[in-house]
Amino acid sequence: MLDCLKHNKYGNIITKDRTELDLSNQESTRIFFKNEEPDIVICAAAKVGGIYANQIYPAQFLFENLAIQNNLIHFSHKYGIKHLLFLGSACIYPKYADQPIKEASMLSGPLEPTNEPYALAKIAGIKLCETYYKQYSDNFISVMPNNLYGPNDNFDPNTSHVIPSLIQKFHNAKITSSKYVEIWGSGNPLREFLHVDDLSEAILFIINNISVEEIYNKGISHINVGSGEEISIHELALMIKEVVGFDGKIRFDNSKPDGSPRKLLDTTIMNEKGWSPKIKLEKGIRELYNYYQQIELEKHI
Repeated sequence: MLDCLKHNKYGNIITKDRTELDLSNQESTRIFFKNEEPDIVICAAAKVGGIYANQIYPAQFLFENLAIQNNLIHFSHKYGIKHLLFLGSACIYPKYADQPIKEASMLSGPLEPTNEPYALAKIAGIKLCETYYKQYSDNFISVMPNNLYGPNDNFDPNTSHVIPSLIQKFHNAKITSSKYVEIWGSGNPLREFLHVDDLSEAILFIINNISVEEIYNKGISHINVGSGEEISIHELALMIKEVVGFDGKIRFDNSKPDGSPRKLLDTTIMNEKGWSPKIKLEKGIRELYNYYQQIELEKHI
């Protein structure tokens, strides 16, 4: 995101990681806004993870995300931010939503239980942006990307999402000469993946080309951003296996949950405005594996 902002000549970019600023702390967040006086806020901070992490830490996924986004959105209002963009997730949609999923599908059916707390927090954030717009005419809008991957991803086997998790598993299996890699679920669910660089470009495109009035006047509260392409977890595993160069077998553990059977976003709004992603999945995975190998090498220097 930083490289994208700099390339597009945005100056004085303010960033804070979680060691520098606790966004779940209301007073710390208030002081940050008072001191820094930002013009544009991109709310990308969140507690995230895959199915395993969501099952182990449901309370934290709900509470911490609510705290972070409430503080960011509220103080963006209090300090007169010119433009706020809140990042959600495709998990806000019902488990069995019609495909591809339109923005209007939110709150039209039950959520997928394995990530319900996270989804509820994100839905609350979307609605908070919407209510600040309706009540105060604040320039706040939400963006729903599908499954993200790319540089600086989380490769922790207990808390990572599917692509970095599989890269880590296949890499470790290769260097330890394991005979197989075990993967949760049946391998049948279909997923859509978006590279973080494509999302970064989409965010700037929205800021510069789409007004909040235009979205809310459509009777929706957010914009979908996705690649428009889907792949089964089984096919994804085979792709990552080949990229990593693992020669063993793949075993799927059917006793573990699959999550939603399918999550393909309808990105008509973005496409009609002229935006489309550029990074193909296999190319993005190869680059991410190179990145992973580099950080693993640096651990041992």
